[in-house]
Amino acid sequence: MSGMKSSGSKLRRAFSLVELVVVVLIVGILAAVAAPKMFDTSTKARESATKASLSVVRNAIELYYSEHNVYPTAAQLVEVTKVSPDGMKNFIKGPFPVSSYGKKDASVLAGTAADSGTTGWVYDAATGSFWVNDTTNFSKW
Repeated sequence: MSGMKSSGSKLRRAFSLVELVVVVLIVGILAAVAAPKMFDTSTKARESATKASLSVVRNAIELYYSEHNVYPTAAQLVEVTKVSPDGMKNFIKGPFPVSSYGKKDASVLAGTAADSGTTGWVYDAATGSFWVNDTTNFSKW
């Protein structure tokens, strides 16, 4: 009787439809919970890059002020290739930072208020204030 199989020991070769549906539902729930956290990292990376650029430019403005007792003009600020006593090349190494918000370029609006969409940055030469040219909450970082 060794060649006979008992009826209670059937071999199972596949998953049932119910088991597959349960697994798909669990994977879907996990994806719904994890996806927002993964997509939020790109926003945080942009914010961090913008804050770092702001810090670099603000430090350069303050260094310029400490040597010249006047803040640079907006034109002097973006002219980082000029090697002269009034140029910014001594204070900002490399190209002028590009904004990650607003127009997303290295242009600077001279003024005291953000005008969303016209330039990447806003600079007030009277006070040395430098911020992102966008009218949302982070415009005054």
